Amino acid sequence: MTGSNVGETLDPTRVLAELLSRPTAEGVLENALAYAATLLGGHINGYAVVRRGQDKVAAVFGYPRTLIGTAMSGPWAAMRPRVLSDGSSELYEANAPELHKVLDAAGMRDVALSLVVPVSDRGRTLGALVLDRTNADPISPTQQEAVARWATAVAPILGMLDARDDWQQAARQVSGAVVEAIESQDFDGLGHSAAVADASMKIGRAMGLSSREQEELWFAATLHDLGKIHGEQGHALVGANFLQNVPHLSEAQKAIRHHHERWDGQGEPDKLSGEDIPLYARILAVANAYVRTGDLERVQAQAGKGFDPRVVNALQKALEKAAAS
Repeated sequence: MTGSNVGETLDPTRVLAELLSRPTAEGVLENALAYAATLLGGHINGYAVVRRGQDKVAAVFGYPRTLIGTAMSGPWAAMRPRVLSDGSSELYEANAPELHKVLDAAGMRDVALSLVVPVSDRGRTLGALVLDRTNADPISPTQQEAVARWATAVAPILGMLDARDDWQQAARQVSGAVVEAIESQDFDGLGHSAAVADASMKIGRAMGLSSREQEELWFAATLHDLGKIHGEQGHALVGANFLQNVPHLSEAQKAIRHHHERWDGQGEPDKLSGEDIPLYARILAVANAYVRTGDLERVQAQAGKGFDPRVVNALQKALEKAAAS
């Protein structure tokens, strides 16, 4: 992903798709920088520094990729959030003269304003995002807070990759983080996907899905409404399309595409009916309806019409089990 200084809006779903398909620290940080730049309104170049003994540039946005791997010191040394009115001066003072030519070639000498945001996970300092303004616009406190929240969301993913932990868990973290970032733009939608994922998992367990199937179902449920970033109409298709380059989530992609189909064939986008509708999509439809209404009887009234009766029955059993425990 390359940088831009024209203030273009980066689609967070594209960020998520790239993160899921490219599970490396560089991939995570590059996309984290790209989305952080949009939170600042564009006109941003940036780089991410990782702390592994000596501080090194691990990813760039807008700056030349030749910077990656460069060891250097700078205004992130204290690892606290900072807005610098003369960030380039502090950067140059902290580094030896022989490195100045590298910084000059990258166009870093005339930076007027910089935002430094540390990336820490469970008390462990991992590095920092450094975002340099390329025009005269200020960086507001609201923008600073938004980038800090984003860095907090990204940190556990970077920590997991750094520790070589299970990528599936890291993928869950980034999926939840990006969904929350999108839902936070609409207060009424905040937490909806997490609630649908929870209801879907209860149904899945009641139906005896395997652990692998439950994992696929979780991703489908968590990501089912991402297409709404482009509006309500056609959001299922939009959401499915952004997963097309993530082959290990192909079943989740099908579920997202078809979660507005109806058991009676009157849904969309393909008017599938009965068991021609993918199972995960049938589960999503029931879970989505239950989360939105909170009324089991209303969901049951649609069994055999809008919803698969077997899935509705599984929801009932799951709720009864939860109430009894």
